[in-house]
Amino acid sequence: MADEERPQMKKPSFPISDRLLTYLRQYRRERQLPVSYDRLNAFEESCPLVDDEGESTLWDSVIYSRLEMSSLHDDLKRVYAQLRTAGDTSVLQHVYVDRIDYCSFGNSAPFRIRIVNAYNDNADYFYIKRGDASRVYGLELEHLLSPNRMNYFTCGNTLVEEHVAGIPGNIFIESWLGRKRSELNPVRVAKELVKFNERCFIRLLGDMRSYNFVMVVTPDFEGAQLRLRAMDFDQQSYEGRMNFYRPQFFPENREFALYCIKHLQQETAHQYQREEQVAILHRAAITEEKLGMLLEAMALDEISPMEHREQLREALAEHFKRDAYLKCKTMGELVRENLETIRIKAASAPRGTMPPILH
Repeated sequence: MADEERPQMKKPSFPISDRLLTYLRQYRRERQLPVSYDRLNAFEESCPLVDDEGESTLWDSVIYSRLEMSSLHDDLKRVYAQLRTAGDTSVLQHVYVDRIDYCSFGNSAPFRIRIVNAYNDNADYFYIKRGDASRVYGLELEHLLSPNRMNYFTCGNTLVEEHVAGIPGNIFIESWLGRKRSELNPVRVAKELVKFNERCFIRLLGDMRSYNFVMVVTPDFEGAQLRLRAMDFDQQSYEGRMNFYRPQFFPENREFALYCIKHLQQETAHQYQREEQVAILHRAAITEEKLGMLLEAMALDEISPMEHREQLREALAEHFKRDAYLKCKTMGELVRENLETIRIKAASAPRGTMPPILH
């Protein structure tokens, strides 16, 4: 393991630029919503939320005035309907808002809304957060370049996201990784860790410590399949330290890194790394128009201090042995250059046939 990779200070929020807003409107990510972040922020009281074992969490349950509560719950159900049923509230008459939680920890200071089905007590969640350009870029890059689809939309300075279900990475380490689970194939687990690490590095998603991603376990006829999903996108392309975008270097992920070393030979790890690079290029080619428009907006957006961008471009130029990085002036250009780097590598490999992308 290398030195600790932590953000040096709390990342500021960046406003959604006109170019990014144009993208969001064109692809129907920008919506009119009956609830804003500021409206939720006007709660009157709060009380600490504890887990099933009575331990404190980072969340507080919030309470609003009696005059506001009923209409707020109705409007939150309308927001939920936009997430789940394209705005059709007729099929959601049996759901109700059970609880609204607030977390002051983290950059987005989110509200978490707990929705319950009155017929079977099944619960679902969604989040309302402050709009932040960094997070929006992170969500959309995840949607376009990863195997995961992200359901979210914006309304001015408000961001609505669906819940990413899975086992938090830190809980997976405690409850699964150190125990022999017959349904888990160690090589499959290590393979997905390598691929996740590569995805974060290429698209410059930072701060993927174990509690910022989840493990999705799917039963299969030959044991369980596993996929890692990021659930925190605040640190998209902000920090200047290269290893901040490589989950393997966080001390919180040490057990995962050692697990990969134990179960994968170096040649096999390299194979899985290249597989993910090629998969990213295929996804980029399929979404070329959308990705090009997104990266054009990102390339003109200053979502990181100049010193961070200069530090990162020099590190990437040294890492990949490509001086082209030194010409990049923004984080968006660095993401685009990472894609070009793996395209060149794929094209120069034997029988490489990857098409040029994102000129």
